[in-house]
Amino acid sequence: MGGCEIVGIHAPEFDFEAELDNIEQAATDLGVTWPIALDPNKRTFHSWQDGPTGHWPRIHLLDRDGHIRYDHIGEGRYHQTDAAVQALLAEAG
Repeated sequence: MGGCEIVGIHAPEFDFEAELDNIEQAATDLGVTWPIALDPNKRTFHSWQDGPTGHWPRIHLLDRDGHIRYDHIGEGRYHQTDAAVQALLAEAG
């Protein structure tokens, strides 16, 4: 069975970005309909990234076995990201 699940992890940089009302409004404004995990202390954020600092935005695409198959730091590379999503969906058949 094909398909995918999207989960966002929000690691706020500024205090106002950690306020639930602001997060909900931003999600509505951006048309985000998938779940957003909140990581205000950046524990998950840093556990997924090497070194003392982290990068955002960051996109990880995982296969159905939980292996990271695509990793992109920063903005851009939208066509490559889309191609990676399409390839994983094709594998999932």
